[in-house]
Amino acid sequence: MRILLLNGPNLNTLGTREPEIYGTRTLADIEAMETERASDLGATVAAFQANGEGAMIGWLQQQAPAADGLIINAASYTHTSLAIRDTIIAIGLPAIEVHISNVWKREPFRHESYISGVAAGVIVGFGASGYVLAVEALVGILKEQAPR
Repeated sequence: MRILLLNGPNLNTLGTREPEIYGTRTLADIEAMETERASDLGATVAAFQANGEGAMIGWLQQQAPAADGLIINAASYTHTSLAIRDTIIAIGLPAIEVHISNVWKREPFRHESYISGVAAGVIVGFGASGYVLAVEALVGILKEQAPR
């Protein structure tokens, strides 16, 4: 099983950006946690972060043919990008949407997601641990879909 991990704008600043909201773990820490848990479950992770929507879409299109599932934190693009939503539909991989903070405790514009409607599930508010929960959920989905 090969899992794509895609992180959007400003997540490269984790660890220093608003630690009261996003915690003190860096993106590298999160990627290491994700990779370790995936390995425990028999999966591999290909990770990518971009601040631009086009780079995110290009990476997904390039990587999807050799992947089985997607974990995505599109960050602010969650609330604005029909293009990322359309890409998730087009690549046809089961996807888990992740948010570090509890978006429901934040500004009302964060309550709307273009991605949730095309994701298999959404994990919010568990900090960096949400990524580990996402890999566990996605591996479970992939195992259920596997031919017996």
